[in-house]
Amino acid sequence: MTMTEAHPGQMLRSGSETFLRILFGLFMAVIAVALTFGSPFWFAAVTCLMMMLAGREWHRMVRDPAQREAADRRPIHIQTAVTGATLLFAATVLLVTGSVIAVAVLAAGAVVAFVLARMRDDNPLWHAGGVLYVGLPVLALVALKTLASQGPQTVLGLFLIVWSTDTGALLFGKLIGGAKLAPKLSPGKTWAGTIGGSISAAIVFGLYIAVLDFAVTKAVLFALAFSVVAHLGDLFESWVKRHFGLKDSGGLIPGHGGALDRVDSLLACSVVMAALVFGLHFNPLFGGHS
Repeated sequence: MTMTEAHPGQMLRSGSETFLRILFGLFMAVIAVALTFGSPFWFAAVTCLMMMLAGREWHRMVRDPAQREAADRRPIHIQTAVTGATLLFAATVLLVTGSVIAVAVLAAGAVVAFVLARMRDDNPLWHAGGVLYVGLPVLALVALKTLASQGPQTVLGLFLIVWSTDTGALLFGKLIGGAKLAPKLSPGKTWAGTIGGSISAAIVFGLYIAVLDFAVTKAVLFALAFSVVAHLGDLFESWVKRHFGLKDSGGLIPGHGGALDRVDSLLACSVVMAALVFGLHFNPLFGGHS
């Protein structure tokens, strides 16, 4: 059915969902910006909470079908508790010591998750991988804020690239439509949305760097390339959902689906950004302190 043939009720629901998505997106963005320039401990705590919610959805999503349909939900709670405790402990270690020991804490948590899932014959590799999937981004974001030069500005720049990529992809995809990017992985994603998301990221991040009075041209090219990481992070989560026969990871956030649906791009981008900053000593602001 084409847009002109769509039922008025369907169009109304679609418009309502888009409005909710924008409204809650703005609300979460305001909170994220405030935390970015606020206390490192509050930033770490809320980041851990958001990732713990994403982790819960991951554990529910990757369950063995027989386990997923069972009435006993305790394994989900246990796996979530393991992931949550691991994230909090690892983030605390990183904040207090600034040490890579925090990565060892994540590895230990993944081992515990593996053992618990294997005892129930419930996709242990997927559950263990989930601890690292949401845990490494927690460490990456906390490290970028607290250990990197110009940390809050770097984190805000990262957020702007991710948010503008996601929003641009949504708007351009709806307005233009056209050929699908990866119909088997994510039927809703189009080439127009993907390209529009990258262009949006380049423009928004370029304006941000212009306000800081740094090197705008380099920033625009970087955002254009880095937005590909955001797209890949989104596609990876879509692949996992399709692999396990699910459309959304959850329904926690109106207009967005689950917490995992909201942060899928950020998960990949935060880890890659941390690798660039701490591994290659790259300056993602293209000016100021090196």
